[in-house]
Amino acid sequence: MADLFDTLEENSVHKLPFDIPEGVGFSYAWNQELQGFVIEIPHGQLFYVPHFFSKKISDRTVEYFLENDRYALNEVNWKEVDENSFKEIHFTNILWKQDSIRLYGKKIPLPRLTSWYGDPGKAYKYSGILSEPNPWNKGLLYIKEQIEKVANTKFNSVLLNWYRDGEDYLNWHTDDEPELGKNPTIASVNFGETRDFQVRNTKDHNMKFTVPLQHGSLLIMSGEMQHFWEHAVPKRKKILKSRFNLTFRRIE
Repeated sequence: MADLFDTLEENSVHKLPFDIPEGVGFSYAWNQELQGFVIEIPHGQLFYVPHFFSKKISDRTVEYFLENDRYALNEVNWKEVDENSFKEIHFTNILWKQDSIRLYGKKIPLPRLTSWYGDPGKAYKYSGILSEPNPWNKGLLYIKEQIEKVANTKFNSVLLNWYRDGEDYLNWHTDDEPELGKNPTIASVNFGETRDFQVRNTKDHNMKFTVPLQHGSLLIMSGEMQHFWEHAVPKRKKILKSRFNLTFRRIE
């Protein structure tokens, strides 16, 4: 009985800063040791830390991702840089690119920029796009090592997404590619502007919730989640600046 009241006291002090559906299978608890919320959902689990990285480290990380040989970081609208001009930029730390998909015979650029880093041989294919890994650098290894301390997983790759403003987005999908294994653990860390991370049940789209992923936050998805839940980052026209999302994975 004492344990029950201890848990209730913890949850009253540490209230989850967003709503999850009410009902069987949905609950959350504060993990004092890891300083984050453990969120249980039917067929899945989330671990959420609103401020996993300090503001100082998070601010420096945004600079690290944007350092280049052509533009001052705060004096450019990245959405206005055309494709040819972008290809001429040498980014100091991250090899950014804009992939495209073929739709109805047309080449359509993805509404975000990406980069793939990982151990040698850990290629990744999604939406028909095959990405060979760039070698790790010190900045990405530092972020990976901090996340591994709480994720109970050794990651060997990371997908970086650069949302240049609120017009960049990510459609509904699941991370269920075969090379990720049956029930993958995927750790998502965020820097820059806050964006909504929406989650919905694959069969019942009315069963959904939204996680605001802010500067320095961490969200880990695990269990059977990729089989029963899909996620998206919708457009938000009022967002004018960049958000960087890194999803650490383990390629089997």
